[in-house]
Amino acid sequence: MLGISGASGAVLTEATVRALQDLDIPLEVVCSDYGALMWHQETDERFSDAATRWSARGRVTMHRPQDVAAPISSGSYPTRGMAIVPCSMATVGAIASGAGQNLLHRAADVTLKEKRRLVVVPRETPLSLIHLRNLTSLAEAGAVILPPDPAFYLRPDSVEAIVDALAERILYAVGVTPRVAEAHAWTD
Repeated sequence: MLGISGASGAVLTEATVRALQDLDIPLEVVCSDYGALMWHQETDERFSDAATRWSARGRVTMHRPQDVAAPISSGSYPTRGMAIVPCSMATVGAIASGAGQNLLHRAADVTLKEKRRLVVVPRETPLSLIHLRNLTSLAEAGAVILPPDPAFYLRPDSVEAIVDALAERILYAVGVTPRVAEAHAWTD
């Protein structure tokens, strides 16, 4: 599953979707209303147009954030895990407190409850003590906190190279890259 919340990072979301589709992994996507607004602000593309483009390229199921009865809101719906790219501090707080108000929050809560991988890519700086405590609560509950920090030791020669390396790191954390499949052949 892929969650998209209202924080800056559309370019990283796009790279993550592209990388998942390159691996032919079916996607269940939920984007918050603020996520759709940020998408449009950062890309000049309506989020619905991005969703149509992704669906034309591969197996993508889109879910409305208000549809809290969608299949991904249930622990019985089989998923490998979930990445939230980007993840706003409001979304972090909602998940950490267990007081989610939309499908994105519920799907993340279910992912934690079912002991599946939840990768949170928080977008905020600097972090307040409240942010740190909420992120700590998520980590204690089993989430992977993956700030989108560039790996400059890779000597990237472009912003695209930085973004692609981060997307690969997100996939690795969720456990869907070919490297992980080779190292853990007994898992799917």
